Amino acid sequence: MTDAAMSDRKLVGMIGLYDDPDSLVHAAETVRDAGYKAWDCHTPYPVHGLDDAMGLKPSPLPYVCLIAGGIGASAAMYMQYWMSAVDYPVRIGGKPLFSWPAFVPITFELFVLFAALATMGGMIALCKLGRWASPLHDNGVMAEVTTHRHGVVLNASDANFSEDAARKLLEGTGCKDIRPLYESSEDGEA
Repeated sequence: MTDAAMSDRKLVGMIGLYDDPDSLVHAAETVRDAGYKAWDCHTPYPVHGLDDAMGLKPSPLPYVCLIAGGIGASAAMYMQYWMSAVDYPVRIGGKPLFSWPAFVPITFELFVLFAALATMGGMIALCKLGRWASPLHDNGVMAEVTTHRHGVVLNASDANFSEDAARKLLEGTGCKDIRPLYESSEDGEA
């Protein structure tokens, strides 16, 4: 690689790759205890205990789903009330204009629709999906951590990050494969 190409690259983090999930959980506990805030773990399958080892709080997504579902159900009930009792009142068989048992199916359907759309949007926002490029993909690391390896990524944006300190921290967890992650400074490609 030429010197000009090397100067265009920007260090965005450091990744340590592990061969088994137990080593990853131990490494996550070590990184958490070291005070890092901008870091993440990547695995090919869910690892039991990793959330606790990382010190993650429960997701707000269930609340987003429930609130959106409540809004959908309320909107459905109000819409049906307005249409049958206010906008176009037609008395059929002596039933009241607002006969709520008849409105339950549509209310349920809008609850589900609003909850599903909010969950999808919440997942995209909370998981920070929708990025066009990632240094993990550009450096070929995701091909390994989505098949057979586990990784801890320390972001360079963290206040505790320095290349040497990150390397020593990962080595202290028993990591044998530590790689810097670079991103091109001009267009986000490595």
